[in-house]
Amino acid sequence: LLKALTATSPRPSWHPSFATMASYGSAERDLETQTAPQREAGSPLLLKALTASALVLAGALAYVATSGPAQDLQAAPVMMNRVNVMPVAPKFQPMQMRRRQPELKVRASSSPKNVASTVAPPAAITETEMVALTRAATEERGLAMDGVAAANSGHLGLPLGAAEIGAVLWGKDMTYYAKDPTWINRDRFILSAGHGSMFIYSWLNLAGYDLPIDELKNFRQHHSMTPGHPEFPSSEHNTPGIESTTGPLGQGVSNAVGMAAAEKMAAATYNTEEHKIIDNHIFALAGDGCLQEGVAFEAAAFAAHEKLDNLIVLYDANDVTLDKMAEFTQSEDVITRYKAMGWDAVVVDGHDMEAVHAAIENAKNDNNGKPKLLMCRTIIGKGIEEVAGTNAAHGEAGVKFTDESRAKLGLPEEKFYVSPETRDFFKGREGELKKIYDDWQETYAAWKAANPEKAQQLQDAIDRKTPSVEEMFAQIPARDGIDAEATRISGSTALNDIAKIFPDVISGSADLHGSNKNYISGGGDFGGDAALGKEYTGRNVYYGIREHAMGAIMNGFAYYGLNRPSGATFLVFADYMRNPVRVAALAELPVSYIWTHDSVGVGEDGPTHQPIEQVSSLRLIPNLDVFRPADPEETVAAYVGTMERQNGPTALILTRQNVPNLKEIDVNTRRMGTIKGGYIAKKETGALDTILIASGSELSIAMDAAKELGDGVRVVSMPCMERFDRQEDSYKEEVLPAACRKRVAIEAGASGMWYKYVGLDGKVIGVDRFGFSAPGDIVFKELGFTKDNLVSVAQSA
Repeated sequence: LLKALTATSPRPSWHPSFATMASYGSAERDLETQTAPQREAGSPLLLKALTASALVLAGALAYVATSGPAQDLQAAPVMMNRVNVMPVAPKFQPMQMRRRQPELKVRASSSPKNVASTVAPPAAITETEMVALTRAATEERGLAMDGVAAANSGHLGLPLGAAEIGAVLWGKDMTYYAKDPTWINRDRFILSAGHGSMFIYSWLNLAGYDLPIDELKNFRQHHSMTPGHPEFPSSEHNTPGIESTTGPLGQGVSNAVGMAAAEKMAAATYNTEEHKIIDNHIFALAGDGCLQEGVAFEAAAFAAHEKLDNLIVLYDANDVTLDKMAEFTQSEDVITRYKAMGWDAVVVDGHDMEAVHAAIENAKNDNNGKPKLLMCRTIIGKGIEEVAGTNAAHGEAGVKFTDESRAKLGLPEEKFYVSPETRDFFKGREGELKKIYDDWQETYAAWKAANPEKAQQLQDAIDRKTPSVEEMFAQIPARDGIDAEATRISGSTALNDIAKIFPDVISGSADLHGSNKNYISGGGDFGGDAALGKEYTGRNVYYGIREHAMGAIMNGFAYYGLNRPSGATFLVFADYMRNPVRVAALAELPVSYIWTHDSVGVGEDGPTHQPIEQVSSLRLIPNLDVFRPADPEETVAAYVGTMERQNGPTALILTRQNVPNLKEIDVNTRRMGTIKGGYIAKKETGALDTILIASGSELSIAMDAAKELGDGVRVVSMPCMERFDRQEDSYKEEVLPAACRKRVAIEAGASGMWYKYVGLDGKVIGVDRFGFSAPGDIVFKELGFTKDNLVSVAQSA
């Protein structure tokens, strides 16, 4: 049989006679690679082999049917040999409850799954280390049980199922220094499956980060450092070691793509032939839920296309989602899907620490231009027998079994127990990592001395050094020579002026650089394909038609901490980006969004492309500044405002159509007034009778209407409600005096939010219906955005 088989097909890559194994991407020969004569010559032997196989299988089945205790018909346990994979023959028994048993299984009723380890690990974990890592994994399971039980809330499944993965990452494979959690060359770890937050809190505590055990006891409590889902350090939380705010599935793994891109950019920008100061890796732990989200697929495609081989995604593949077993909603071969995109993808037993370690080390050392997916087969809720392997293990269903389960794991009755041996092990690990950290500091000092200009640029990026508003304005010339211009064109000029001031500013677009006008001239194109003219120092990022991923990748750039990212698309497609925008606001990230084609003024493209509710709905997001500038000078100020802001994102809403350059308003008044969010654009010359309030392209309409309405009319420009609302009450009263209740607001968008300024006595000219396809000026006229209509409404107010 063996002779026949080896005569007709080659040895598989895992064959034990191979001294080494190609870790990723090796093409395996099959019968299709042979010539026709070779196949014909092998046919008689193949027939004999198949006949022999049938006889052997029949005998085996007869033996199994008459011996030994019965086992589950649906699944066959897989025994992991560290070089080979030897499937154990199934034994038979009646069908039982559908669940994953505490071994790795191949479910016969579902689509074929990759379950066998495809990595041949070197014996790199010593016996002493294995004992220590096993103990740490057990104690992490105990911490997770205790934290969720104390809060009576949370998710046990992932922290228990991925314990060995955590032990390998923090105990062996990741480079970090807990005493300096913001060290720029640390490896980044993102818990994309943020619901399993006790996983990362436990490991941060064990690894020596400044996250005391008392904070684990306060899991999910008010003002604790351990909120329900990980939160990037901000004014609300400051948990060292948390690299991104996660919880909305798919966001974290997409953030990791952005961080990997940021690392590539930093390495290309700052490393020299003599000194390498940036060479870290980006790790993300994701589950089925993350990979099912469309944003993860978008980001994964981008990562492969841009050759981000510094990205390592550990896929916690446990066959479980919240509602059902995963087979209920998914059947694709994830490994094949990722390989098709251009990733290297392998399968490991997630509970075999040597296999996990080997897979990670192979991934780190293989700089082949491909991101890495490690499909880690795990048992969700491992350690609580009553729920392990079922969707019940996902949340807190196992809490009532934790005392018995802790005892079975060999843990003492003391809750939140960490043994002295585990503390000592991580003290030793800290010493190893400090040596790496100190060696890097020496390299960095030498690099800094040899490259003072690069060193200053890097330090400015780390510090997010920002000139004052006045200093930025002084470097951007006035636009006096322009009579009329679309604010997207004004924005292009402003962006390029800003890019000269800030070398860490980058700009990207979802396939719309030409329409959004947000290309940094001379900045180069980001990416790993030199044949396309790309390089990792490029400041213009081409995201493809992937708005959702663009938002999440931009957040990744911001989390990494060395760039000020901006990204662009049409305003009507901002809804595709809504979740990463919300997370950026929550995490207080200084990200900029350039959203053009801002209103029904888009015209001929019709209602599918004419924004109505978008601007108002964006204004509802806390901590997001939304600028809708009226002319070139207000646009300059809006861009300056984005750079001034350090504690949250900013949206720039820009026109497709030309708008007048409002030269009758002083340049400094427009610029500084925009920075304040609202200002008096035209002051009344008589007793104040009426206030017209406008933003964007409608400001010029208000200015024209005021000339006809008489000397008691004031015009207020309101380019950014959020900034205006943050001003002192005295300034707001100066601009909008309470005594004047006759007010009319005009904006080519939904009307609702303007009533906070016009009050119950005021009126709003807005759009609370969908538009229609026609030239923009006709659409504006039909919907009432004209001087004559504004005059009429104001007179009747």
